[in-house]
Amino acid sequence: MNYCRTHGIPALFSFFFPGLGQLVKGHLFKALGIWIAFIITGTLHIFGTGFLLWLIIWIWQLYDAYNA
Repeated sequence: MNYCRTHGIPALFSFFFPGLGQLVKGHLFKALGIWIAFIITGTLHIFGTGFLLWLIIWIWQLYDAYNA
């Protein structure tokens, strides 16, 4: 089942649910950090800020799920 932990599958999971690709790869603390960051930036987005930071985190976590 090692093929699920390489490149495309975790990145696809992270595309639809941020942090799930890191969780599939076994990086629990990284996934928790991403979820916390999304909660914080989502809250900031409600107040009119945070969208750019949210987008940067989303792109980074996709890259990380593909490469790490």
